[in-house]
Amino acid sequence: MARELKQPPAYAIASVDHALRLATLLQLEGSITVAEAADRLDVARSTAHRLLQMLVYRDFAVQDASRGYHAGPVLELAAHSRSGTSHLRAVALPHLRRLVDVVDESANLAIRTGDTTRFIASVECGQALRVGSREGMVFPAHRTTAGLLLLSELSAAELDEVYAAERYDESPDDRPDLAKLRAELTRIRRNGFALNQGRSERGIVAVGVPVRGAEHAVLAGISLSIPSVRYDRHRLPTLVAMLHKAAGAVEAELGKQAG
Repeated sequence: MARELKQPPAYAIASVDHALRLATLLQLEGSITVAEAADRLDVARSTAHRLLQMLVYRDFAVQDASRGYHAGPVLELAAHSRSGTSHLRAVALPHLRRLVDVVDESANLAIRTGDTTRFIASVECGQALRVGSREGMVFPAHRTTAGLLLLSELSAAELDEVYAAERYDESPDDRPDLAKLRAELTRIRRNGFALNQGRSERGIVAVGVPVRGAEHAVLAGISLSIPSVRYDRHRLPTLVAMLHKAAGAVEAELGKQAG
């Protein structure tokens, strides 16, 4: 049976259409530059840049060191229903729930994409005053517990690449002080955990540890989010120990399935 020719909707939204076309190009062709995107869509480069940056923000695209754009985690999820990210989330969720049952604080799993952190799983505790689900939210990596953990594993050159000055031409105030950030990341790497007191959101304290995969590479960060009025610094060693236990369980299951 012949398929009917598709007609555009009566009230087509050009910006949505452009974004969807770019996402399709990234998925089918692999990579694209701002100039190429502008040419393909017949729009100004500034418009193409804004569209691509929004795709990066929503994880449909990632930007490399040469400022080219490639398909991001969301498009990978569409192509592979059991992608690494979705598989990691599925494995981690039961362990996050057990962690919440023991600690009675909300728990999260997050990954890094460039200079941002995306929460891919979140389990709320049952307390009346609690930190709500962060699943799907995106924050600057240097302002989140998981982001700091993941950044701490980068070499000096890799960190410079993530925070290359030219990437912040339009928003220089968003670029962190790299000297201070490096000092903090060194402490986190040495301690094996990260503590975030109101850095990403006021009134919230978060503590987290890394989740490692093959060859000890850090895949994600597991964290607990606690209302600051309930946080007790004397509990920190216990919280870190419980987080390491949960992360170790996730790592063991990932290793078993890989084997």
